[in-house]
Amino acid sequence: MTEPVRTAPIVLSFQGGTLRIEGLAPRPALGPSPALDSSALPSNADERAGEPDGGDAGDPALDGGAPLDPACLPASCRWDARERVYRVPAIDYAELVLRLRARGVPFTDAARKYEALPLAPLAKHDPFPYQREALDAWAGRRSRGVVVLPTGAGKTFVATLAIAARQRSALVVVPTLDLLNQWYDGLSAAFGVPIGLLGGGYHDVLDLTVTTYDSAHAHMDRLGARFGLVIFDECHHLPSPSYALAAKMCLAPFRLGLTATPERADGRGYDDLIGPIVFRREITELSGQYLAAYDVVRLEVPLSDDERAAYEAARAVYIGFLRANGIRMPEGWGQFILLSSQSDAGRRAFEAYRRQRSLALCAPGKIDVLARLLHAHRADRTLVFTEDNATVYQISRQFLLPAITHQTKVKERSAILDAFNRGALSAVVTSKVLNEGVNVPEANVAIVLSGSGSVREHVQRLGRILRRSENKTAILYELVALGTSEQRVSDKRREHIAYQ
Repeated sequence: MTEPVRTAPIVLSFQGGTLRIEGLAPRPALGPSPALDSSALPSNADERAGEPDGGDAGDPALDGGAPLDPACLPASCRWDARERVYRVPAIDYAELVLRLRARGVPFTDAARKYEALPLAPLAKHDPFPYQREALDAWAGRRSRGVVVLPTGAGKTFVATLAIAARQRSALVVVPTLDLLNQWYDGLSAAFGVPIGLLGGGYHDVLDLTVTTYDSAHAHMDRLGARFGLVIFDECHHLPSPSYALAAKMCLAPFRLGLTATPERADGRGYDDLIGPIVFRREITELSGQYLAAYDVVRLEVPLSDDERAAYEAARAVYIGFLRANGIRMPEGWGQFILLSSQSDAGRRAFEAYRRQRSLALCAPGKIDVLARLLHAHRADRTLVFTEDNATVYQISRQFLLPAITHQTKVKERSAILDAFNRGALSAVVTSKVLNEGVNVPEANVAIVLSGSGSVREHVQRLGRILRRSENKTAILYELVALGTSEQRVSDKRREHIAYQ
C-alpha cells in the first residue's frame, strides 16, 4: 500500500463529529492496516515529546495500547475531494494520534479542546476491593471499557475515581432526567466544583458536565472535542443506532461504560464504542457483604374456574389465528399486528390476545395475594411492579398507594420518592419507569405482579431493593398466573445467576 504523501505540516481539527487531517496529498484507498508490536509505541516518559503542539503531559490512553500500524492512517480514513482533506470519525482520534506518534510524524493537534483538571474528591474514603479492582482493570485497558456491577454496588463511585484518576474534562451521559439530577448532585458533592447540565431545559457546558443520551445525540457534533473522558451510565442503551452515533462523534480517548445488565436482545456490543467488558461482578458475588442479602419467592396464583374458561377460549382464538397465518412468536409480532388490522378475524384475534394477556397479568387472585403481602410487609418499604399502567392505576385506587408512571410529573415523582425514602410512605406502585435510574436505598421488598420476559428488567427490579444497610434482608416476590403463558415468561426472565 502506498503511503499518503505529506505536502504541508499536518494539522488535526474537529468538525461536525469528524476529524480533519490537513497536509496530506490524496491516495486512492488506505485499505486495512497491519498490526504493530506495542513496544514500538512511545512510553509514558516520552509522552510530552509526542505532543509538539506544546500540550500537557499527554494521555496515557494514547500510549502502548492495541497494536497499530505506523505506516498508514486508520482504515476509517476517507478522502474529502471537495475540501481536499482526509476525514476520520472522531472516535478514532486516539488511534490516529497513536499512529502519527509511532511514526514520529510532526503534527499540530488543533482537534482536542479538553482540559487537564486538578480534581480531587472532597471526601476521602477507601473504595471497596472490587471497586479498586474495577478501576485498575479499566486503567489497564488504556482507560477504555465497560464495568459491570449490580445496582447498589457503587458504580457512581467507580466513575468518580475514574474522573479523579484521569484528570480530564469529563462528560457523563445518562438515560433519564432523574439520573441527570442524581449525577449532578453526586458530582457536585464529590468534587465541590461547578457542574454543567445539558438536557432537561439546561444548556450549561462546563469541564464536568452531565447530559442525557438524547441531548448527547443532538449536540455531540459540536461538543465532541470538548471532553477527554466520556462516561456512559446504563450503557446498555448505547448500541442503539442514534445513541451510538453520539459515541462515534466524540473524540474522548478515555471511555467508561457502567451497567448492571450489559446483554442486549439484539446482540449488539460495546467494543467499538467504549471498549470491551473489563470487569464484572454479579449480585451473588456481592450480596451479604457489599449488598443486602436477599430471597426470591415465586408465588403461583391459580385462576378461578370462570377465569380459566375465559383464558382458554381467548387463547384458542389467538393461537388459531397465528397458526392459520404461519406466524411464529415473538419474531412474528410485527406480522401479527399488520394482519390483525386487515380482517374481522384478525381483529377478533387481537382482542383475544389482549383478553388472555389481561387475565394472566392481572388475575383477581393476584390482587388478593398482593393485599396479603402488603399487609404482611406493612412495616417495610415496598415497591410494586406491573407490566402496564392500567394495572398501576387500578392498584393505586384499590389500595390507596401513590403511583409513578411516565405520566407522573417530575415534582410529584420527586415528592413521592422522598416521602418513601423518609418512611412517610410504606409502598409505591409503578410500571417500568422505576426499573432503572432511581435511588430508593430504603426499599427492601419488591412485588412483581407482572412483567415482560426480559432478564434485564427482572434483574433491575431486584437491584432496586439491594442497597445495603444494617441488618437488611431484601425479598422479591414474583406472582405468576398458574397454567398460563406467564409461566414461560417467568422462566425466561429468571435466566440469570441472581435467580439460580
